Amino acid sequence: MLFDYHDVSSDTIRATVDEATADAEALIDRIVEAGPDARFADVLAPFEEAADLMATTFGTTAFMGYVHPDPEVRAAGKDVEERLSKWAVELAFREDLYQAVRTYADGADAAGLQGLGRRFLDFVLRDFRKAGHELDADSRAKVKSLTNRLVELGVAFERNIAEDTSVVEARTADLSGLPPGFSDSLEPGVEPDTWKITMAYPHVIPVLDHADSRDLRARVSTMFNSRATEENRPILEEAIAIRAQIADAFGVPSWAHHQLDEKMARTPEAVVEFIDSLRGPLTEAARVEIERMSDLLEADSGDRVLQVYDWRYYDTRLRKTEYGVDQAAVSEFFSLERVLDGLLSITGEVFGLAYERVESNAWHSEVMTYLIKDAETGRHIAHFHMDLFPREGKFSHAAAFPLVQGRRLPDGTYQMPVSAIVANFTKPAGGRPSLLTHQEVETFFHEFGHILHQTLTTVDLIRFSGTATERDFVEAPSQIMEHWVWKPDVLERFARHHESGDPIPREMVDTLTAAKQLNVALATLRQIQFALLDMRLHDETRPKDLDAILEEATAAALLPMVPGTFFPASFGHLMAGYDAGYYGYLWAEVYGDDMFSRFEADGYTNPAVGMDYRRIILEQGGTKDGMDLLREFLGREPNNEAFLRNLGI
Repeated sequence: MLFDYHDVSSDTIRATVDEATADAEALIDRIVEAGPDARFADVLAPFEEAADLMATTFGTTAFMGYVHPDPEVRAAGKDVEERLSKWAVELAFREDLYQAVRTYADGADAAGLQGLGRRFLDFVLRDFRKAGHELDADSRAKVKSLTNRLVELGVAFERNIAEDTSVVEARTADLSGLPPGFSDSLEPGVEPDTWKITMAYPHVIPVLDHADSRDLRARVSTMFNSRATEENRPILEEAIAIRAQIADAFGVPSWAHHQLDEKMARTPEAVVEFIDSLRGPLTEAARVEIERMSDLLEADSGDRVLQVYDWRYYDTRLRKTEYGVDQAAVSEFFSLERVLDGLLSITGEVFGLAYERVESNAWHSEVMTYLIKDAETGRHIAHFHMDLFPREGKFSHAAAFPLVQGRRLPDGTYQMPVSAIVANFTKPAGGRPSLLTHQEVETFFHEFGHILHQTLTTVDLIRFSGTATERDFVEAPSQIMEHWVWKPDVLERFARHHESGDPIPREMVDTLTAAKQLNVALATLRQIQFALLDMRLHDETRPKDLDAILEEATAAALLPMVPGTFFPASFGHLMAGYDAGYYGYLWAEVYGDDMFSRFEADGYTNPAVGMDYRRIILEQGGTKDGMDLLREFLGREPNNEAFLRNLGI
């Protein structure tokens, strides 16, 4: 049964966490009290129960800090998120718990473990090792204190981004070039004939793509890349210093070394080699792209220096003039309703699924809830929620959150997963439906890839359920989903004009997909910029000069820094699990492209390939290493050929 979010309050959130923490402590006590003859059911099974309890508690309490409309409830959600995170940290540092698990690991029952049980024990022991249980007592205490502080900093960092209310006021004349209906989404400014442009993506991206006013583009870009700087810069500085201290305690050169030993890449050297293998060819191609856009800028303004707030605008213009792609006109064919229908139809056909919209007591009236069923058997598999529009205080990016994770229950039944996709797409306004940009359509498919990965799992243990894979593999099953929104035969299935119902013209689809390569080198270099920034912040060099590192990373993208901005203060990935791991987006794209090559060879929506993908990649979760899953699905060693081909390299 789905959880009833209508009854959630700040008081119930805190009470729920109190109760869950007490119950989890009782489960952990069972492990500590287990004797030398303990079995799996005495040690690892309670671990599993406690993990499930706290994960489900997150979904009913801490998750509210990201989405609930009531600021008091959001504040309570953020408070308990910190409590839940600290509880998990404390668990890993408990000496009595470690000794109980160590004793079990050295015993007869553990010696007989095979398969998933053996992997579970190995991962639990790795967690204890990463918590410092092979260090001396003083070092372990230091690591524990520093880790708890990182939890506090991460919660505060995200809260400061979510609560930032910066706006840019624009006059009506400044809105020239923006899509029809854009002004309907704006609130009046303080001065007459002005409008408030918020820092939400449905406002920022259209301005950067379409606003003829360079001044407006510059002001919005500057404000967007200055969010929460005063509050979050010192938080980021402290977090980076703490991570370096933890690495020192473990005797490794850097936080990157400490983090990467449990990812696919394994070492910072492998990440740098991966980035360098792309950077050279991309830089050469991007210089040519910049020259073309600089010509347009010079013709408009007499200035030839392309800025970060210019490139999207001139990229949009080139798509119109060179390819006939008018993104505003394209969005007329992507009403949210039809995109959703297409998304569910395609994934249902390819992966053997059926979807049913159901009633639920969700946290907001705009939330839609669906049941996933197996198309062949009718078996109920999972539920997911969709919270797709921006509102004040809500999580400001796009993400998929597991609320209940799939696992085998003690009575032998399977716990149905529940997940939520949270996004900030263009809202209906002025009598027009929600019309998505093609980029928003791509984002929608991407995040739904995470939903499928979280909900189609058949793994017995929560430790390896759904997206519990290596962090640099977890994006591959979402990256692969993006390919469908570039295929003409797929787009034509659901892209219809929101007024006439006419299908998207084939020539528009052809030009849209042909334009995919336009300025792709520059766009990819910006991903390399973010990956380099992350790796440099967490490498072995000391001390860290954040401004110099930002300038160095920005130089990789070939566009000058805008004075007075410090975008890392609102770069949530640096504090949300992608520290020394942002490279994983490009890394996973390589493998996502490689996996999609099977669909390209056998049919974009081939159910046979789709069922292989569901069975091998989506259902198995983290039960095997990512590279082994890739080999199993591809039937060969993975490579980067499809990725480079898609970039035109």
